[in-house]
Amino acid sequence: MFAHAQSGAASFAAAMRLFRTYPLAVSPWFYDGWQQRSLVLYHGGGFFVLSQDPADHFILRPWGDGDYQEIRPVEPVPAVVFEILTEGMPVPRDGALLAWICDRQASVLLSAYHGHPGGPQVRVLPLVGSEPLQWPAFTARPLDDGRLWEYLDRGDLVDLAPMLTQGEGNAFWVPSQNRDRAGQAHGCVVIGQSLAAEEFWLPAGVYMDHWMLREGVPAPPARHLLALPGTVDLSRRLALTAGV
Repeated sequence: MFAHAQSGAASFAAAMRLFRTYPLAVSPWFYDGWQQRSLVLYHGGGFFVLSQDPADHFILRPWGDGDYQEIRPVEPVPAVVFEILTEGMPVPRDGALLAWICDRQASVLLSAYHGHPGGPQVRVLPLVGSEPLQWPAFTARPLDDGRLWEYLDRGDLVDLAPMLTQGEGNAFWVPSQNRDRAGQAHGCVVIGQSLAAEEFWLPAGVYMDHWMLREGVPAPPARHLLALPGTVDLSRRLALTAGV
């Protein structure tokens, strides 16, 4: 996959810039007692994992199987590595929960999941009862739009972790009761009471997969969903995935 070498200094600087500029894409994890960080880039229809090694170098590898490339400032690296680092779109970290804001109201949630064999997915969960006109244009294929971080920069998308980690008992993840779908992190979000931030508010209600809403699948009452097995408080889950 990697060919045509060039200086590694530019690639090393680009890798450092990614970790500094996109904290919402960075996942902390531990290996052999050391804390490490990684993020996923979407480029050319494929996914690549960029890891920061404690020894102060980076490793880039394709999602799944494939050759990996170490990135050091004093060693040449393939030109395609620089292309992936500078043109690839960072993907929100596994477990991240975003909200699409329409008229200062969060009408749609976006849940990031990295456990799919083909690469990360972003599930779009509109508020039950909302109109499709309130949903973002990228609802069917959120990663292919290419402007996710532009939306975040201008406030059309917001990270819900700062709001939901302030206290417990406000937001819950309810996994699908189908074992196979639950294994792929399908489910819905229940917001028990409306929550307000300075720039937007998050209405109480059930946020459900947009394909199910399009097909007219009825949503059970929130109190029924909250009693289902596997339901977890999102404040704890978001704090864990963010390394708080």
